[in-house]
Amino acid sequence: MDRRQLFTAAAATALVAGAVPGARAGDVQGQVLPLWPGKPPGGEKVTVTQSEIARSDDPRFKDVAILNVTQPNLTLFRPEKPNGAAMLIIPGGGYQRVVVGKEGYDIAQWLAGAGITVYVLLYRLPADGWAAGPDAPLQDAQRAIRVMRSQAGQYGFDASRIGVMGFSAGGHLAAMAATRYGKETYRPVDAADRLSARPDIAALGYPVITMKPGIAHGGSAKQMLGENPTEARIEEFSAETGVPADVPPTFITHAADDGAVPVENALLMYAALRAQKAKVAMHLFEAGGHGFGLRATKAAPVAAWPNLFIEWSRTHGFA
Repeated sequence: MDRRQLFTAAAATALVAGAVPGARAGDVQGQVLPLWPGKPPGGEKVTVTQSEIARSDDPRFKDVAILNVTQPNLTLFRPEKPNGAAMLIIPGGGYQRVVVGKEGYDIAQWLAGAGITVYVLLYRLPADGWAAGPDAPLQDAQRAIRVMRSQAGQYGFDASRIGVMGFSAGGHLAAMAATRYGKETYRPVDAADRLSARPDIAALGYPVITMKPGIAHGGSAKQMLGENPTEARIEEFSAETGVPADVPPTFITHAADDGAVPVENALLMYAALRAQKAKVAMHLFEAGGHGFGLRATKAAPVAAWPNLFIEWSRTHGFA
């Protein structure tokens, strides 16, 4: 294990043990950047008000979630010693909220410690009245990747080494970004939109994948598609369908005892990627539940996933 690997392992262990608090948008580590020039598209009938809630009283963590997002943005975390890679982090929240603390800022600090430039995405939610409906989150994800490419020179990373990493419902959005990058979800608004929205690698943590009844995470599916979606809509927004031949290399991790998002979601995505002869690694753990992020106890087997990801990403020329 080389020096950088040791540093990465130490950073992951510290976060898992609760020694490093989550960053806030106002902290020196995080710089909030606009996602869209002006207002995001399709908001003419949106009447909700954005708000923040605390999810825990534990002083070790900044565990917050954002509801009714009307001002999507990116929070930038710049490493002290950049290695040329950049990652878009997409937190989960069942498409009802965006859990920017545990599945955003925690992950960003760890990856920045490994030399990766990190952007945390605060994205709009599909049931809040946006004209694009279930495509509103994908609009934000596609736009985020394009903005990152446009800023590669400014922030010192390689525009061809941009990844996307998502958790839970954010894993669904990350999977959609990795498979629907060619879908035109909005009209170009500036020069950044002439750039590719395809990520160069993807990482999916305990992801929501399908919208199909019986396997889908019910809350996410309802927020995305409503009560009685058509078969065509279910197919359109199930990430395992329509996987392109040039889908980026993908890393998947999940726990078999996940009581919120069935592990079959990960298995479906793995099978779909394998059917396209895509490069894919999957790590399933017997136990770990849902939403472990970096906060599993360091003795738990599931706490191994961060280093497994770093090692895998290096084999693909990323980290």
